[in-house]
Amino acid sequence: MNKNVTTALQKEPNGTIRLTITIPAVDVKKTWEEVMLEVAKNAEVQGFRKGKAPRKLVEEKVDKEKIREEVLKKLLPIAYTEAVKSQGIKPIINPKIHVEKIDDPSTLSEQSESKGWQFTALTCEAPIIKLGKYKEAIQIITAKSKIILPGNPPAGGPIPAKFEDIVKALLDNVTAEIPSILIDNETDRLLSQTLEDVKKLGLTLDQYLSSTGKNPQILREEYKKKAENDVKLEYTLSKIAEEEKITVEEKEIEEAVRASKSDDERKNLEANRYLLASILRQQKTLDFLKNL
Repeated sequence: MNKNVTTALQKEPNGTIRLTITIPAVDVKKTWEEVMLEVAKNAEVQGFRKGKAPRKLVEEKVDKEKIREEVLKKLLPIAYTEAVKSQGIKPIINPKIHVEKIDDPSTLSEQSESKGWQFTALTCEAPIIKLGKYKEAIQIITAKSKIILPGNPPAGGPIPAKFEDIVKALLDNVTAEIPSILIDNETDRLLSQTLEDVKKLGLTLDQYLSSTGKNPQILREEYKKKAENDVKLEYTLSKIAEEEKITVEEKEIEEAVRASKSDDERKNLEANRYLLASILRQQKTLDFLKNL
């Protein structure tokens, strides 16, 4: 693809980044031709050997919508990558793509980029986290667990602060700008997981909602609130780990892999070492908070 892909960037108030991308007509026509040639090579038309039917006859019989889909599969990833690079942004999620304009290539003018194919991509960058005085807030919680009254030591030593109380104190004292598209993605993931769990129980979604006394809107709102807290906590812990220089060494990853309870679990961890390192880093950050 040439470098004439044009991009307009708009940062919305909710943190979503909207990229409007136009693929030049010359690229559309070239890729369409490549796809059509491949289709013609494998076309089976009655009265002709495979791949030997006249091009015009193949074009008359081919499903144009499928050709468009194939052309889009080839063009969109490259155009999106070029747009991200040219705009200097750092997306953290896969984009939501919406095709705005797809004209028949035969009507496109190679001299007019405005008549190319246009689509929008919605994405976002990492949330902006401001930690504030979170340490003081957590220390108020953890300090209570360190107090031992004279002559009355609790059995087994001090009672550690509750994880929920520490997290609440943290999130209450942190300011976070979470892009709405990030919250929506996590909400959809949580809902999908719930639907899978419901299916495993042999229930339909309607049966589940009836048993809980909820409707789809209420359920989504509940999951949206949870998603917002989960995302806020994830990126807050990442910010703290960055500031406190909390890292995970290779030997810690190896120890976690060796501690696997089964071969399948071990193979899964080996295949997802980056994710494992991220989880271990989160746990070390939580331990850091508990010890404040």
